[in-house]
Amino acid sequence: MRGKYQIAAMAALLASSAHATDFRITLPATGVDASTDGRIILVITPDASSEPRFQVKLGADAPQVLGIDVDGLKPGGAAMIGAGVLGYPAESLSAVPAGDYMVQAVLHKYQTYKLSTGHTVKLPAARGAGQNWRLEPGNIISEPMKIRFNPQAKDIVTIPLTKVLPPIAEAKDSEFIRHFKYKSERLTKFWGTDVFITGHILVPKDFDKHPEARYPLVINHGHFPDDFGGFSTTPPDPNAKCVPAARFSEPCYNRIEAQEAYDFYKKWTSPDFPRMLIVEIDHSNPYYDDSYAVNSANLGPYGDAIMKEFVPALEKQYRGIGEGWARFTYGGSTGGWEALAVQLFYPDDFNGAFAACPDPIDFRQYTNINLYEEKNLFFKEGPFNKVPRPAHRNYLGQVDYTVAEEQRLELVLGTHSRSGQQWDIWEAVYSPQGADGYPQRIFDKRTGVIDPKVAAYWRENFDLVHIMKRDWKTLGPKVKDKINLYVGDMDNYYLNNAVYLAEDFLRSAEPKFTGEILYGDRAEHCWNGDPTQPNKISRLRYNSMYVGKMMKRIETTAPPGADLKSWRY
Repeated sequence: MRGKYQIAAMAALLASSAHATDFRITLPATGVDASTDGRIILVITPDASSEPRFQVKLGADAPQVLGIDVDGLKPGGAAMIGAGVLGYPAESLSAVPAGDYMVQAVLHKYQTYKLSTGHTVKLPAARGAGQNWRLEPGNIISEPMKIRFNPQAKDIVTIPLTKVLPPIAEAKDSEFIRHFKYKSERLTKFWGTDVFITGHILVPKDFDKHPEARYPLVINHGHFPDDFGGFSTTPPDPNAKCVPAARFSEPCYNRIEAQEAYDFYKKWTSPDFPRMLIVEIDHSNPYYDDSYAVNSANLGPYGDAIMKEFVPALEKQYRGIGEGWARFTYGGSTGGWEALAVQLFYPDDFNGAFAACPDPIDFRQYTNINLYEEKNLFFKEGPFNKVPRPAHRNYLGQVDYTVAEEQRLELVLGTHSRSGQQWDIWEAVYSPQGADGYPQRIFDKRTGVIDPKVAAYWRENFDLVHIMKRDWKTLGPKVKDKINLYVGDMDNYYLNNAVYLAEDFLRSAEPKFTGEILYGDRAEHCWNGDPTQPNKISRLRYNSMYVGKMMKRIETTAPPGADLKSWRY
């Protein structure tokens, strides 16, 4: 559901102080484009342990963030951020307490797209960092600077943008991991510029020694991958510097990850492990690190681009069997929604979907909100009171932040669904295109008021449980034994709620549903179906934990004459 944030240590802190109410962000006079569009993001924090840009998050300990759009900013030009600019957590600079802070500014650059729909939009191009504005190549950042801030003063602090973030090198092929970059004609036509989909492919042992073999294909759907993850031919370094994972209370989680990656390599190359292809797909785009793998009015035909262009070309080059009985998909969170969606939208092209902790698959529980009956996303309203809706909890039910707070941070990071964050990408994927070329709002970002007409469009096109109910007579015979759902009953984002509604339908459906639905007791995001392991371990085993189920499906469903031998060496 949420993409990974890279943490970098700050090399140096520039000691400069001033009394300030407003901030003046300046563009270099040389080394930049003649005219720059984008979003300037300013971060203010009392924490000097890392660069402010890497500290942005939600919650009680969030730093202060403010943002403004810039259009046609010239070299040497400047933009002002003052008390009238929307912020998070404080809505305005005037509400930020006086004190000593570290500040940093980032200019997240936009590109102009002339869409095939006739609209012209300005969006951040996918440039190799998975739509992470902190790291995206070409973005311009300032050095961190120490200031003394006083909201009552009339001073101005100038923050010069000085550094253009460099390109990110593409991953290199190795014995087991190959890379396949494919230009999509469908997406290129939609966006009006060349669009590529990249696959990071794990090939089986002795792949190059068996040119006669044809392999099953597994698509591991999920957030932006910079390479194939969770696989290492190198034993873990027992002396590696510890990187903690607070959510698991693990002081050295990186060592656990390294051990699991090496253990998977040993399984992958063992004599009894079935030989197959596993691909992780980079379909980052101007709205997010991932397209949700479906056709969208705002993102373009990513579903058809992946399934009708990319997958056949990949299977041709890497000797896939190329038939639905020999394809599977799985994923968690965003990837869980995608796995179920592509199984439903392309029912003959997959032989099973394993959807873990999927993003909301029924919009009657859009996390914990009924989009069709509720009037406001932010509050549960009564005649005399309104109660803020929670957005994130732990397994004890303790709430970390609200829906309204999350929407405000997204709006600070980007207008027109351009924040690159979770709710904005749902809107970009599911909504019809607006008259201005940007996604129609499903709700007002400042008030929370839901648009019922947009909600109705979502229902008919992307509410997966509604689609199953509506089409089960013809869809059911094709997928009744291919759907598998897994989620923790204390998912941090309330994603179990929609799975309950899916189960209510599937358990009573005719033709009869014979797949699997499991819940993890007190398990948080993103439990994926193994009750014998803690979440911190099972989440690292997607590429091995469903293999037995997939092989059984192949054995029982492969058509007469199917190739069941060439890949079992």
